[in-house]
Amino acid sequence: MIQLALRMARHRLTSLVAIACAALGGAALVTATGVLTESGLRSHAPVGRLAGADIVVTAPQSVSAPESIPAVLPERNRIPGDVAADLVRVPGVHSAVADVSFPAALVDADGRVVPTDDPRTAGHGWSSVQLLGRHSTDGSAPVGADEIALGSSTAKAARVSAGDDIQIAAAGGDARTYRVTAVVSGGGQNLYFSDAAATAFRESTGAGTRADLVGLTVASGSVDTVADAVRDELRGSGLKVTTGADRGDTAAPDVTAARGTLLLVAGSLGGIVVLLVGFVLTGAVTVSVAGQRRALALMRSIGATPGQVRSLIAAETTVVAAIASVPGIVLGYLLAGQLGALLRATDILPPSLPLTYGPLPALVGIASMAAVAQLAARAASWRASRMPAVDAMVESSSEARVPSRIRERIGLLILLAAVALSTTPLFVRTDIGAAMTSTAGIVAAIGLAVAAPALLRRASDALGGRIPDRVSAPTWLAVTNMRVFTTRFAGVITASAMLMIFTLTYAISQTTLLKASDDSVQDATTAQLRVTADGLGGVPDDLAEQVRRLDGVRAAAPMSTTSVVWPHRVLGDTEVEAEPAMVLGPDTPGVLDLDVRSGSLARLKGDTIAVGAGAATSRDAEVGKTVRLTLGDGTKVRPKVVAVYDRELGLGSVVLSRDLALKHTTSGLDQTLLVRADDTSEASAALSSLASSRPGLDVERTTADASTSVAAQGMLLNVATIAVLLGYLALTISNRIVAVTTQRRGEIAALRTAGATRAQVLGTTRRESLIAATVSVGAALVVSALPLAFLGIGFLGYPWPSAPIWLVPGTAALVVALIVVSVELPTRYLLRSSPTSPGG
Repeated sequence: MIQLALRMARHRLTSLVAIACAALGGAALVTATGVLTESGLRSHAPVGRLAGADIVVTAPQSVSAPESIPAVLPERNRIPGDVAADLVRVPGVHSAVADVSFPAALVDADGRVVPTDDPRTAGHGWSSVQLLGRHSTDGSAPVGADEIALGSSTAKAARVSAGDDIQIAAAGGDARTYRVTAVVSGGGQNLYFSDAAATAFRESTGAGTRADLVGLTVASGSVDTVADAVRDELRGSGLKVTTGADRGDTAAPDVTAARGTLLLVAGSLGGIVVLLVGFVLTGAVTVSVAGQRRALALMRSIGATPGQVRSLIAAETTVVAAIASVPGIVLGYLLAGQLGALLRATDILPPSLPLTYGPLPALVGIASMAAVAQLAARAASWRASRMPAVDAMVESSSEARVPSRIRERIGLLILLAAVALSTTPLFVRTDIGAAMTSTAGIVAAIGLAVAAPALLRRASDALGGRIPDRVSAPTWLAVTNMRVFTTRFAGVITASAMLMIFTLTYAISQTTLLKASDDSVQDATTAQLRVTADGLGGVPDDLAEQVRRLDGVRAAAPMSTTSVVWPHRVLGDTEVEAEPAMVLGPDTPGVLDLDVRSGSLARLKGDTIAVGAGAATSRDAEVGKTVRLTLGDGTKVRPKVVAVYDRELGLGSVVLSRDLALKHTTSGLDQTLLVRADDTSEASAALSSLASSRPGLDVERTTADASTSVAAQGMLLNVATIAVLLGYLALTISNRIVAVTTQRRGEIAALRTAGATRAQVLGTTRRESLIAATVSVGAALVVSALPLAFLGIGFLGYPWPSAPIWLVPGTAALVVALIVVSVELPTRYLLRSSPTSPGG
């Protein structure tokens, strides 16, 4: 069977190229998505500063629930400080070091803060040096409250050495003078205080005596045995025991969170990839089968069974897809690397977390392409394989006059399902609602492809009889061809329409979401200025009171962001996911207007929260109710709802009381201070003067762009994603049109034999391509209109979305150019040969 398939394939190289391109691009996309998925599951950060700890004990950084993906906690989940004293007594444990971290930064001689990887956790106690593994110390350990040791990287950046006096700002306090007692080679950018001072700083941030982690050292070769003994000792405590490469992930919570983000990105991209690859590959196989209908009819006439015919087509398609998948896999690994670089550039993926390039994505890529090719080939050849031999011979030179009514009805049902999906933004005003617009567009394109032959037949029959007598012969012939070969034209039209539908719905859903988020943040923010201190790990504790006393300042209130886990029921299942939340205090109304529906933000004191109106309705969380939440560090709380607000988009559905949440963040400090001024210029000058006297402070205006930087980062990622997917669609659709045109060799030869000139043939095919392009653009606009209208109503309040003015005409021009060029070039090639040659 394989040998026969290869012989037949030699005579249909053009149509098989379309299948090969579809499989190559599909394998690349599947492989790239697989690399992201595998990295989310298996990738680990370098062990780094924990290289000297054979075993690391931490609290879990995720919250799980039955039948739900674990929700990753973004804040450090700490463990009791006495765990180290308990574990040092476990047989085989040589030492147990409780590592604590807190915000700390070094101010150099020029008054600038020396950068560190994470200022929120740069400060440590001296005992944490034991966890470094190989290191050397130039000097002695810090003992007094005014002594400090520096990692070699920080010391080099600040140009200081043991014995120098430096300025250090720690745990939200003012910069103070410290004497450098040692420089630790291998200590990186960390700052090491005496253990007593580190404990005091940790307590000042609200973390009490809890530790970030405990590192254990054991005898060589006994790690696994001792780790099991430690697990037995900690049984029932919920603490996690880590060895080997997994230790790197315990050093920073953002690594665990980033792995969860990789899975979310891969899952989101994977759904679209599956739909697109299935659509494109099925279309390419359909064109291939259509090009060998005569050969299949001959096989049926000499006794081939329907099963044998389908097996032949499936074998041929699978071989081509498998061969094309090999270079596609290589391209997929390269593409994954570029996606990883983009994720790092947008701060979605931390530099410390590498991508994992294992063989599994390659195997999945080949297997998935082979499986899709098998299914597509058997489906495309089903009708041809079951037709009686005589009917198959008759139809091999033409098309069925009446397209299948069952297929038409299925297509219309799919279109109705797409309409239902497109209404989601009317009820779900979140990023999920916006994403359903692009999903509805893809589903609608599939429905259009299924119903297109019947719809195009009806339209061409209705208009075909109205062709004026005075039209030219090429125009008459082009219109007549569309009436006779509706299936051929329907394939070209729907594939091109798919390109435009996907572009419009996917891109415009992103721009509309960003516009709605910007509008919401801008409307809510009454403060004109903001003060940040990222280099210090957070805003100093006394800054708000200082700012309120400045000339021109009307109000100042701190604001932070974190995440919460709020279990709730969705379609009968318990949904557990980390949701963004703001941390605010009772002074918030002076700088933010969240459009409170009931209650008051001034009551945000103690164990209280405010809830967005959508979440309040869907989760029965009106004012006065008590809800169950898990804070960003894993602490379970039961706060009371004191306000319900309307402006959720761009701001989140949960606002936590500062009293409740701040001590459960990694730094224990506020991230931003919002400032509302009576006189902006006067307040800005006063704030600038204050910032110059306190190193590490930055003053900026509260623009919507700055407020929605996370949304902008997501937008950049989506733009890159859509560019890759559009390139795949454009290439495969172009190859499909070229294959369809090349299969018209006999038709073009017949026209030339009948006396048609080269110019007349080109005129006919040009008119056909322009008609197809016009219908494609029109169909895409019609199919996209309803989802985009619902998107605009749901997010902006009017029935048109927000998008660059050039997007629609630019995409339409791309579709027209794609069809015209993909028809023109192969037609010119076919016209080079003589119409009486064997090829013609």
